[in-house]
Amino acid sequence: MPLVFTAFTPHPPLLIPPIGQDNLTQVKKTSDAMKDLAEKFKASAPEIVLIISPHGIFSNDSFTINDTSKYTGDFKQFGDLTTKLTISGSPSFAHDLKKQSGDQKIEIITKESIDHGSMVPLFFLTQSYKDFSLVQLGFSGLSLDTHYQWGKILKQITNDSSKRIAVIASGDLSHCLTPDAPAGYSPDGKKFDQKILNLLKKHEPQNIVNLDQDLVDSAGECGLRSLTILLGILDNTNFETDILSYEGPFGVGYLVANFAL
Repeated sequence: MPLVFTAFTPHPPLLIPPIGQDNLTQVKKTSDAMKDLAEKFKASAPEIVLIISPHGIFSNDSFTINDTSKYTGDFKQFGDLTTKLTISGSPSFAHDLKKQSGDQKIEIITKESIDHGSMVPLFFLTQSYKDFSLVQLGFSGLSLDTHYQWGKILKQITNDSSKRIAVIASGDLSHCLTPDAPAGYSPDGKKFDQKILNLLKKHEPQNIVNLDQDLVDSAGECGLRSLTILLGILDNTNFETDILSYEGPFGVGYLVANFAL
């Protein structure tokens, strides 16, 4: 069965009401877009959700797949003692992904706790739909082209599955948009974000894979590898890029995009 839902989302904890509080007005576009995305997610009714997070366990020379049977997460490190998530995992599907990934270097991990890179999008997506199992994926320090090629392999695996599958690529764009940005200011931050937006709108994934490395490094992003895997999954797929929102409060680029299938 082909994919039923694909999206790219940011993951600022400030989107969570008990954390954002007075700052929520500055991320309203992103919050509204995430709520819109959640409705599309619910309508797609996935049985398995693959989420690619920049903040999971990182291996420089291999991808990671979490085979835990239960995920749990909270936002205690950000001062929110009430918001919690518990989601079933799918160990069998995780091992199928590893087995069928061919020559790609894959490390299986077992970790119940999920990071904020997954928690933030899942907070929104599970508000009205929870009938799915989760498998968290982690990218590597390998080349962007290798990430794209693994995405193409994942596409074939998902297409061959009998399950309804959704893929969420989590990541923020540049962290260098303003002088008070967390990674300091760089004029390349805005250039990077605009280039990503333009290339997505023009359906030019290969030009994203081939972005100038100096520009990428200067932008201080954390979502490019997640996005590249997703674009590999969408390779030769007829989809429409729907940019639901983009804004850069606090010097960080937040993009919410739905790739309608």
